[in-house]
This record gives sequence, C-alpha cells and structure tokens, in this order.
Amino acid sequence: MRRLEHALDTQLRDEGLTHFEYVVMAALSESPQRELRMSALAAFAEGSLSRLSQVVARLARKGYAQRRPDPADGRYTLAALTDEGYEKIVDAAPGHVAEVRRLVFDPLTKAQVKQLAHISQRILPTIAPDHCDGERG
Repeated sequence: MRRLEHALDTQLRDEGLTHFEYVVMAALSESPQRELRMSALAAFAEGSLSRLSQVVARLARKGYAQRRPDPADGRYTLAALTDEGYEKIVDAAPGHVAEVRRLVFDPLTKAQVKQLAHISQRILPTIAPDHCDGERG
C-alpha cells in the first residue's frame, strides 16, 4: 500500500499536490460549505492532528484552504476549502482517478474487482470499526 501511495504522490506532483493534500482537499470539497472541524478532517484523512495542521497551513499558503474558529464552538478550528482550492481539486481529480484506475483496477478482471470489494468489506471493520456501519458483508 505504501508503494501505491508513493505512485499516487508521483502522479499528483504534476499538480503541485501530495496524495495526503489531495485526500484533505477532496474531503473538504465533499463537505457541507466545503469545511470541516480539524479533528473530523484528521480522522477522515487518517492522519494526526499535528500532521493535518501542517498540511492545512501549507494549503493555506498556496491559497487552497483557510482555518478559522468554529462559530458554533470556539474551542474547535474549522478547515475550509477556498474557491481556488475547489478549482484545484476539480482540475486534479480526473488525472488522479485515471491513475487509480490504471494502478489498481486495470490489472484486475471484473471477478477480481468484485473479490477485492468483498475482501475490503470484510477487512475494514477489523481495522477501522469507527468507519463502518457494522455490516460485515
């Protein structure tokens, strides 16, 4: 899996992003108002709050994200995707999706893709029970 992330980093380098930055930006792009609490974003991106803080600061310097206090509870910080960040993720997505398809799905038969989905559904609850709906397919 580390080699896959490295390969995806290599592809995204042309976009000026790392794979982790892409994951963070994609999560924000799919969230209401394109923003999330930093703690929720860290959990989604499967990174530490410290790592996420550094990445969001880097994205902010590029003009792709910003941080601000959560108006609902000032103890929390929100990360928000800027309009420029949204445009960047929309531009980067087709190449990223094509690379994921090429590296992961193209070498597999349709039956193997179904097997991969089934195996993933069986494994995920044991490694990330908080991210599953409780079904074990």
